[in-house]
Amino acid sequence: MMPGLRLQGCRSLHLNEDNGRFVLLALLIILYLLCGAAVFSAIERPSELRAHGRWNGTLLNFSETFNISLQELNSFLREYEAAIAAGIRADALRPRWDFTGAFYFVGTVVSTIGFGMTTPVTVAGKVFLIFYGLLGCAATILFFNLFLERIITLLAVVMKAVRERRIRNSGLLPPGIRHDFSAYSLPGWKPSVYHVMLILGLSAITISCCASAMYTPVEGWVYLDSLYFCFVTFSTIGFGDYVSSQSASYEYQSLYRVANFFFMLMGVCCIYSLFNVISIVIKQVLNWILEKMSCLFCQRCSKAQAFLGRRNAIRPGSKGRQGRLAHAPDSEGPCDSDTEGRRLSGEMISMKDLAASNKVSLALMQKQLSESANGYPRTVCGSSRHNGFSGGVGALGIMNNRLAETSNSR
Repeated sequence: MMPGLRLQGCRSLHLNEDNGRFVLLALLIILYLLCGAAVFSAIERPSELRAHGRWNGTLLNFSETFNISLQELNSFLREYEAAIAAGIRADALRPRWDFTGAFYFVGTVVSTIGFGMTTPVTVAGKVFLIFYGLLGCAATILFFNLFLERIITLLAVVMKAVRERRIRNSGLLPPGIRHDFSAYSLPGWKPSVYHVMLILGLSAITISCCASAMYTPVEGWVYLDSLYFCFVTFSTIGFGDYVSSQSASYEYQSLYRVANFFFMLMGVCCIYSLFNVISIVIKQVLNWILEKMSCLFCQRCSKAQAFLGRRNAIRPGSKGRQGRLAHAPDSEGPCDSDTEGRRLSGEMISMKDLAASNKVSLALMQKQLSESANGYPRTVCGSSRHNGFSGGVGALGIMNNRLAETSNSR
């Protein structure tokens, strides 16, 4: 189905394939968001209420113990929140805006991670971030796309080599073909989208597990929290609740920062490429759903099924359909399938289309019918050919023979 053509089951809605896919995807995303909100609300809401209760009790206890009013205490807490936004913590942290800290920040900007731990506070910094991020994010997205192309090319080369070796080992390769086998064996071939998705998924899992094994002892996190941080970071969600390389000093600090940069780069590339491949699979699922919906909600499809059972019945077409068929380009050869014949003839089965699908058996059947109708095997005489009536077989042959006999009698 071409993108510009309308869906067969959605003609009354005047939706083409692209618009139908867009509307269906929007509805599914809204449904997905509603389900996610319900699940997270059921899981996290009780913990939030308990945390509020504990915090209110702590504030009240602190206010009574040190004889400080709640208003003064809340004013102090607001100032502390502003200090946190500026990068000040109770524990010793590395400087945010030295060269290494700024490099870490711009890396989170162009990769669209955006942890939120470091943010510009000056007007000049905010203005520069707008233009810097505009160009940097576009260039990084292009880099991710080129990375995906290289991954697909690499997989194609490897899988071609494996296929070539299997054919050589099976002994099916012609003896005259040697080094130029891969040049023409699979022209234009590319690996399946499911193979690419599987390999990218395994690569992302491997990188996440290795990175988590590094973050757990260095940052002091639980291994599950490290896996959570890897997914949030590699998928460029970047909540900011867990951020690596924030302490003032580490053991083997230079090596750790290089490894941290490498894991983030490879993880973001793999997850971004995996998202692109998954989007292709989602698009295929949407096309399948639209195809099912086009026949489910279309009354014309249900009416057509009744006529498909009567293979010799002629279905009168509407004027609009006859007009469309009149302007359709003529086919030089016979139809490849019975379905194509019904489509071109307005869902009417013709003898030409039926004969094209099964020539031999149909000709034998028609010849037997002709002989049975005439009582003996009949040959066409010269007079009938002279009169312009061909012998033929079946019902058409019987009619031509009767016309020939009538013409000769006259």
